[in-house]
Amino acid sequence: MSQRAKDLSARIRSFGDEVIAFVENLSDAQWKAVSQWEQWTVGVVARHLGAGHLAFYKFLEMVVQGKEIPPLTMDQINAMSNDDARKHADCTKVEALAELRKNGAEFVAYVEGLTDEDLDRKGNLPALGGEVSVERIIELVVFQSSQQHFDSMKAAVV
Repeated sequence: MSQRAKDLSARIRSFGDEVIAFVENLSDAQWKAVSQWEQWTVGVVARHLGAGHLAFYKFLEMVVQGKEIPPLTMDQINAMSNDDARKHADCTKVEALAELRKNGAEFVAYVEGLTDEDLDRKGNLPALGGEVSVERIIELVVFQSSQQHFDSMKAAVV
């Protein structure tokens, strides 16, 4: 494992732990509060983080392996996310926490095993501006977009 991978995996673990602790402490009313940014319930946003953002390492695997990834645009990703949110509108806290825990642990384990060469490998992701390194994808998906979702959840329950 590279030091960069070790540092990234520690940050992902810390972020996941913070989200899980937040979700565990939500009341039923807070779980059902609607977040302004996504216009989803806080529960759906929590599930989205676990099932979407923390499962995103599967795309990273494709980049590391030199495979072509689907050339998704941000509009396509948003449409898929909104469709998924509708399908899981009634998700429970137990379900969301299971996604957060499982996919978060798998994401951390995957990143821990990356080399510096893996982190520097690039893939074409139109939604993220074209050619992007694995490390940059992690930064954008976990530490930027996921943080925005998490901030939206927190703002909805204040």
